Amino acid sequence: MLLDTHTLLWFLNNDLRLPVSVSQKIEETELVFVSVISIWEIAIKINIGKLNLLTSFETIKENMNALNIQELPIVFDDSLAYIDLPILKEHEDPFDRMIVAQAMRRSLTLVSADKKLDSYSVTRFWE
Repeated sequence: MLLDTHTLLWFLNNDLRLPVSVSQKIEETELVFVSVISIWEIAIKINIGKLNLLTSFETIKENMNALNIQELPIVFDDSLAYIDLPILKEHEDPFDRMIVAQAMRRSLTLVSADKKLDSYSVTRFWE
């Protein structure tokens, strides 16, 4: 499974917006990934003042390691899949589009509350 940016943050912070069933599924799944684009998105939002974390930015990496959540790099073929995605008016966010492209390329379930992502040919999990 591939965690969307908000899913990662909510999971690491035990945020009540993350359904218990989603949290349990993340904990039970052997291979859980977070795209490097999510890490970049968090860093950008911290830098421009759109996001405040409860802990230090570095703690994200430490927590990911402790929970065996793997970093998913962006490779050239991810960019090819990104280019092939239709640009939908209801969802133009470049970060989310790259996460969708990566999930599609690797046949990963995308864990996200964002129902707009259902416009793409990706399996989204949120219960």
